[in-house]
Order: sequence, then C-alpha cells, then structure tokens
Amino acid sequence: MNKKVLLGMSGGVDSSVAAVLLKEQGYDVVGVTLKLFNEVNNVEIDAKKMCEFLNIPHYTIDFSKEFKEYVIDDFICEYKACRTPNPCIECNRHLKFGVMYQKALELGCDYIATGHYAKIEFDEKYQKNVLKMSEAGKKDQSYVLYSINKDLLDHILFPLSDFTCKQEIRDIAIKYDLPVANKPDSEDICFIPNGDYKEFLEKNSDLREAEGDIVNTEGTVLGKHKGLYKYTIGQRKGLGISYEVPLFVVGFNASKNQVIVGTEKELYTKEFYVRDVNLLLHDDIDGEMKVGVKIRYSAPIAMATITREEDKIKVIFDEPQKSVTPGQSAVFYDGDIVIGGGKIV
Repeated sequence: MNKKVLLGMSGGVDSSVAAVLLKEQGYDVVGVTLKLFNEVNNVEIDAKKMCEFLNIPHYTIDFSKEFKEYVIDDFICEYKACRTPNPCIECNRHLKFGVMYQKALELGCDYIATGHYAKIEFDEKYQKNVLKMSEAGKKDQSYVLYSINKDLLDHILFPLSDFTCKQEIRDIAIKYDLPVANKPDSEDICFIPNGDYKEFLEKNSDLREAEGDIVNTEGTVLGKHKGLYKYTIGQRKGLGISYEVPLFVVGFNASKNQVIVGTEKELYTKEFYVRDVNLLLHDDIDGEMKVGVKIRYSAPIAMATITREEDKIKVIFDEPQKSVTPGQSAVFYDGDIVIGGGKIV
C-alpha cells in the first residue's frame, strides 16, 4: 500500500511540481489549500484547478481564524513594539506545520509536504533526521523553517530539496504541460498583496501617524517622523534629513516616540539576545557552542558563539554584523544543518 501525503497547494509552480514529483515517487497525494482570509482568492481557485489537472483529491480548509490569531495579530503587535516581524516564520510554525499536520493525521496521511526549498534527511553525526539547507543557494528556505516542531521532522517531505534553481522547476512543469509553468512567483507578504505594510497596519490596527523626533545617538534632534511603525533598523531612505554623512535608523525610544539614527558604523553589532527559542537538534544549549548564524533571510551566514542565559540565548559574533533587527529571527547552523533559532530581542 502506497504511503499517503498531504501536500500544501498554492496553485503556483513550486507546489504543482512537488505534486508531480511525489506521484512519480509512488505516494498517494492529497492536495490541501489553507484558506487564510475570509474572501475567496486566486490561490484556492488555481490550486483546485491544478489538483483536477493532476487527478488528485483537493481540500480547502478554513484556517482564517488561526491565521489571524497566530500571524496577523502577531504582525501588528510586533510593529507596535518597534520590532520588524517575519510573518512567514509564524505561518510555518502554526499553520503549515502545525494545524495542517493535525489535518493530515485526520485524513490518515503518513506525511505532509510543501514546495519549500529545504531538505530533511538522516544525518550520521546526529543519528536522526535533520533539517538542512537545500541545493537552491539564495532561494534556500531553511531559515523560515527553524521554528517547526522537531517531532515533525520524520513526517515532512520537501520534494524540491535537490533543485538548484527555479528554472529547473519550470522545466519540469513544461515537460508535464502544467498550466502554471510560466506563472510568476509571488514575492509579497500574502496578506499584503500590494506590499504596503504601513497601509495594512493603519487599516487593521489602531496604529496611526504620530509625529515625533528623529534624533542621533547623542539625543540631538535632527528632524521629524510620522510614526515609529514606518521605520526599521538599517533604513536610510525616507528620513527627510540633510546631514554631512549618510544616516540610518539604528534604534527607537518608544517612551519618547523617537527614531534614533546614526552612521553606518553604528549599525554594526557584536552581540545580542534571542527569545522564543526553538531547537531542532538539541534539548538545550549546554555551555558555549560555535555556530553559523543568519540574522535575516537574505543575510550570509556569520560565525558566532551562543550560550544559554535563562530563557534566552546570547549570541556573540566573531566579527560585528550589520543591521541586527529586533523582531527578525536569528537562525543557527552547523554547516548546512539547522540547529534552531529564535527572535532577536
């Protein structure tokens, strides 16, 4: 009897090719689309059409309540706290590898699968399945998967793990005459399709423009801002300040409603803490551990030493790194293996 897998279907080329590959490997594939908003959208329609084309069952499951609770509400709260969140990490943790896995169990599935560019395989050193970087280079998505439950690693499939570029995926889609072969990638936050997160926050929360001072690190007022939520660490454009050297956002003073700016040199950080830690390899961090660290999805891996301090982990870089941003995640690696990570404080 074939193993049964519940595959997250978005109606895009990645998840559609993942379905083809899983079928080729002999799995009984069931497609599922997570309805994350109240309105019907093209994701549901396109996913259903693709499943019909591939002759596999398809379900649409309404998780809009959970999505609002775990992703949208968190997104708003983080910006209120002058932090810059990554909503994909929360969605993966609670929705795609949380409630979707529970649905897989209800449907009698042995695995869940997605079109993520990441890899899970058995590692001799750790004697268990581990989450690893895929072969896709800059498109690797292991960074946004560190927060999943480690107990699920034996039950997750990533069919796209060994592909090095998107064109290879599109070539397979063309080979199988998939209608989505040339469908453009979606790069915006899924619940903010126009990319204007400030407008979204103003429409969906009590955040409003509130003028305050832009100050340098010595407290000198250099200009005015229109709301702390409109700025993020490392931002240079849109400050409206004329100064002798380029200035960047380096921090906030929420109690005084101030945006703090500084020179590029002041953007570099040697050490910081992470909270809400999730570990995939170890039960805990014992003593000092040398690891590679990514501080954002697009950042290169930098070497650091991590230690446990109560409910947080302290990170000390070998060399200072630029724009360490509260609210983003720091993900720890042993080579290409994900150790775990947490939210930057």
